[in-house]
Amino acid sequence: MGLVAVACVLPFIFVIIISITDEQSLAINGYSFFPAKFGVDGFVFLGQFKDKILQSLFITFFVTIVGTFCNVFITTTYAYAISRSTFKYRRFFTIFALLSMLFSAGLVPGYIVVTQLLHLGDTVGALIIPMLLNPFNIILMRSFFKRTIPEAILESARIDGASETRIFFQICLPLSLPGVATISLFTALGFWNDWFNALLYIKSDNLYPLQYLLMQIQSNMDYISKSVGQSSQLVGALQSLPRETGRMAMVVVATIPIAILYPFFQRYFVKGLTIGGVKE
Repeated sequence: MGLVAVACVLPFIFVIIISITDEQSLAINGYSFFPAKFGVDGFVFLGQFKDKILQSLFITFFVTIVGTFCNVFITTTYAYAISRSTFKYRRFFTIFALLSMLFSAGLVPGYIVVTQLLHLGDTVGALIIPMLLNPFNIILMRSFFKRTIPEAILESARIDGASETRIFFQICLPLSLPGVATISLFTALGFWNDWFNALLYIKSDNLYPLQYLLMQIQSNMDYISKSVGQSSQLVGALQSLPRETGRMAMVVVATIPIAILYPFFQRYFVKGLTIGGVKE
């Protein structure tokens, strides 16, 4: 397991090392864990876009936090309902969730719903609404509720006069913290790494999430590289352009925040994944 852990961590460490390697040294010597010369050309290059990056970082944090909270709330309430034997239509809504995992309406209907029906085009809502529900997380939490919360506890609470809302928030959620933390991590990763919704729905520069902005910067760098052969005036620009170190610096900028968040969920992660799939 130690070797597996090292194999998972080494690539990210390698990316960090490349991002702080001098571009000319990298071009001459290639990739190495021990570069001949260090440099921060990649980060200096990204610093030219610091205002846009900070704006995109704010948008990404906002979308991730709000989207994760709303997604987890909807997922847990849905899963709690279909996990209770007293809910009359639990079978119908369970099949409904499973069918949405197997069949998708498609890209065009989804685009029409978001832009024409909901009128969310070029708004932050277009980055949140399409990802508000995840059927896999619903089934995961359903199993978690059924395995970890005995019906006797809920019956006792009902006898004491507790409403279903109070039972859910004061009994079920605290007992299901590992499961909630697990789906929260999955959901946060999904929102943080999402760029496709921005490609479809966002036109304003001030609403670009971080991943989409970095992709645009990378696309511009690739365009300049391909255009060198067409114009001799671009040769000098290309020589001063940190293509490789800039690319790795983008990976570091996009990965570090979510990597910092992961240890806070790690204590719940394994338990949350396994407890719903083990029958006692």
